[in-house]
Amino acid sequence: MSRIANAAVEIPAGVEVSLNGSEISVKGSKGSLSRNINADVEVTQEGTSLKTAARRAKSKQSVALAGTTRSLLNNMIVGVSQGFEKKLTLVGVGYRAKAQGNKLDLTLGFSHPVQYAVPEGIKIETPSQTEIVVSGADKETVGQVAADIRAYRPPEPYKGKGVRYTDEHVARKDAKKK
Repeated sequence: MSRIANAAVEIPAGVEVSLNGSEISVKGSKGSLSRNINADVEVTQEGTSLKTAARRAKSKQSVALAGTTRSLLNNMIVGVSQGFEKKLTLVGVGYRAKAQGNKLDLTLGFSHPVQYAVPEGIKIETPSQTEIVVSGADKETVGQVAADIRAYRPPEPYKGKGVRYTDEHVARKDAKKK
């Protein structure tokens, strides 16, 4: 059984946390986030830390939910204080990206350019034509946006062309032998 729920989540200076029944709101320099928590989990604030506990200690599901809730709270606090970012790289001849306002224009070898509408709360930058930086306060949304962009042209195993995470390793295959 995981004991991650027993660890307290420290609240750094400059971050405000408000508990309102089953809703938790967190405000910081990078933005504000709110989330509804499950009724089986109890969250209490003790000074500059948050503690999570299962309401029904005998139930495996409520104990697991307490650990998950603790991790989600930690991600919210880190997100509003420091933020999260994912970096993508475009590999391929003629593959380009350009951020324009709340749209991302991608040229990925299709017969038409791909336009991706950036969701609210997410910032996309293109330091060069082959690099994309997705950043924001919500870890889930940052990861989902990066996955959506990657899904347009995932890296293929023969030449390695496509959109990949910067730290991703693509297993390469040999060409077919005669």
